[in-house]
Formats: sequence, C-alpha cells, structure tokens
Amino acid sequence: MPYAVRLTGTVDETALAAALKDVMDRHDVLRTLITTDDGRPSQYVDADATADLTVHTVTEAGLPAELAAAASASFDLSVQVPLRARLFHTGAESHVLLLVVHHIAADGWSMAPLLGDLSRAYAARCAGGVPGWDALPVQYADYAVWQREVLGSEEDPASVMSGQLAYWRGVLEGSPAELVLPVDRARPAVASGRGGSVPFAVDAVVGEGLARLARERGVSLFMVLHAALLVVLSRVGAGEDLPVGAAVAGRSDEGLDDLVGFFVNTVVLRTDVSGDPVFTELLERVREVHLGAHAHADVPFDRLVDALGVERSAARQPLFQVMLVLQNNTQGRLGLPGIESAPEPLEIDTAKFDLTVHFEENQPAGGGQPLNGGLVYARDLFDHETAGRLAERITQVLRHIAADPAGRLSQLEVLLPG
Repeated sequence: MPYAVRLTGTVDETALAAALKDVMDRHDVLRTLITTDDGRPSQYVDADATADLTVHTVTEAGLPAELAAAASASFDLSVQVPLRARLFHTGAESHVLLLVVHHIAADGWSMAPLLGDLSRAYAARCAGGVPGWDALPVQYADYAVWQREVLGSEEDPASVMSGQLAYWRGVLEGSPAELVLPVDRARPAVASGRGGSVPFAVDAVVGEGLARLARERGVSLFMVLHAALLVVLSRVGAGEDLPVGAAVAGRSDEGLDDLVGFFVNTVVLRTDVSGDPVFTELLERVREVHLGAHAHADVPFDRLVDALGVERSAARQPLFQVMLVLQNNTQGRLGLPGIESAPEPLEIDTAKFDLTVHFEENQPAGGGQPLNGGLVYARDLFDHETAGRLAERITQVLRHIAADPAGRLSQLEVLLPG
C-alpha cells in the first residue's frame, strides 16, 4: 500500500526518522515480523525495530520511475518490518515522501491514524520533545486473539465460524469459478500481477442523482454503484450469475478506530441478474445480497476459500475476479509544521484482480456529490484501450441510471458512440 506526498519546504530528516520510530513504537503491528513453523504463521513483535528511512536525490524527470520502483519492491516479512519510507529530494525545498506499508499490517482506514500520528510526532521532534499521546487501548495482536475467540472452531456446530461458513456454503454453491470478461488475451497459467489504471469521474449532477436514488430506495450509494457495475458486466457478456468482491471495514468497536492494522475483510456479493429486471428491481436484489453478506462477514476470506474447498489457481483470484471499492472513510493527511504538502501522483503498476472498479466519494463545499473513480486492470488480460472503454461504459450507465432508474437492463445502453 503506497502513499506518496509532495513536501515543499525544509524537511528535518533526523526528526522525520525519529517520528517514524515513534509511530512504529505506538503501533506494534508496524514492528511485527511474520515467520512460519511447519506451515503455520507466527507473529514476532520486534521491540528494537527501527524505521526504514532512506534518502535519495533525484531529478523531477526521474522521480516517477523511482517512485514506481520503490512502491512495487517486495517485502520479506520474516526479516523486514512491514513499513518502509523513502524521501526523494528533487530540489533544495522540494521533496517527495513515499510510505509503503504491507497490506498484512494495514488497510485503507489505517492511513488516517498513521499519517495523523506521524504528523504529531514530527512536530514534537522538531520542537525538541516527544509526542505526548495517550497509550492505545489495544494493539492489533489483542484483536487477533479476540477474533479467534469470538469466531470459535469449525468443529463446534454452535460457533460463529460454523454458522457463517454454513451460510456461505449455501450462497456460493455452484457459483461460477471464473467470470467471462471481454479480455484481449487468454489468461496465462500464472498471473504476473502487472496492472494498469484508467481514471474516470462522475459529475455533480449524476452524483447527486445516484445519491438521491439511494435515499429514495432505502439503499446505500455503494449498492447503487454495485448494481450499475452488474449492468455493465452483464451487457458485455459476463452472464447472469455475477459474483463480485467487496471489502468490509471490520472495525466493529470504536477502540479500533485509531489503530493501524488489517481489519478489513472481503466478502463475495453473488447476484442473479436474470429476467431482464427493471433497474430498481435489480437494486432490491443487490440490497438483499449485501445485507446477507454483511451479517456473515466475520469469517476471514482465506479461511472461507479453504473451507469451501475452492480450487486454488496461480492464474486467478478464487471466488471472484472483479472487485468493487467505495472509499468514503476519513482520508489520511500528512501535515508537517512549516511544510506545504500535497498528494503526489503514483503510477499503479500492479493488479490484485482482473478488474478493480473503485470510487472515492467527495463532499465539496459547493454542494453535490461528485465521485472520482478509476479502473485497475490486469495487463495479462486487457489492453489499456479496452480498459478505457470499460470505464466509459461504467460512467455512461451511471448517467442513464441517474436520469431514469426505471429502465430495464436491456434498455441501459453500453454501446459507445461509433
């Protein structure tokens, strides 16, 4: 999980390194090594771990390639902590800070507390002090122990684990192992993980129309976006039985809000779109799918895959190959005293799934609800032009739905001009 920020001003490298160490000391998970013994993982919290901060001098022209290389470099979690930092100097008062945290140790929600704590620690170190924050009520290891106790054993028929696995067995029985997508190439035997991205935007009028539709139909905006994606997938040949992956935050207790850690879980939203339903009818189907999934969202996804006996393949993700994400949580921001900061563009060159459709919900002061979005695609399967047309189809369907949600799926146009 890479995060890059442009810093304009004088950066105190010593204070920054000390602040990173402060943050690592505060969040045990950032000092945790993962080892295996007979195939079973174990965590080891390294009390003496130091921040991996290196400083580089680069030109502005060479910066994008340096950022991409540093962001995509792998971790050896048995000997390396899951956080590294790179500070790139491009001028006397022009710098880019790159933070890369392994997904095993953090999720999207984690970036707000991580960047907030780093900001406070840097300010304290620049002033010659130490951050005076209160101790966290729990650490990630405490949560891991609690989760195991709550879920219980699969051998216990009365356990939460057994009950939720039974639900998913019923929901996912006979689910397609692989969606038929409009790919440009046959799937290789081993996925390379190489990816590309296409940005897109939903204007304020369409965004407000989608939000209004959600309010009127008693659903979430995410459900509306999911239903729209199903329309596109169905109309480009993916069929009528459509499993899509989605993430749930997993932070069920306010004591976890300020904690860096991997709490997010993945659920499979399997929806039947047969019968050429009116879009609002499809929305009702989607709503029921979501409610059932969220009520049974505690079983870790990998455990679910194992329990269902799904065939593992190096070629594709099990149970679903298309992921849908809506970022509407508090966004992290780095604020360092005496320094102007702004997000730095970072080229995405990896793909975890065949397709990831992501939206970011904004709340501008002028009203309306525009959505920024993007499509991350696997280069093994798609050309950039094909992914771009898919992104156009998504925005076109969203416009149709916002204007008239009473049309049937067959009436929602996915053909582009020409």
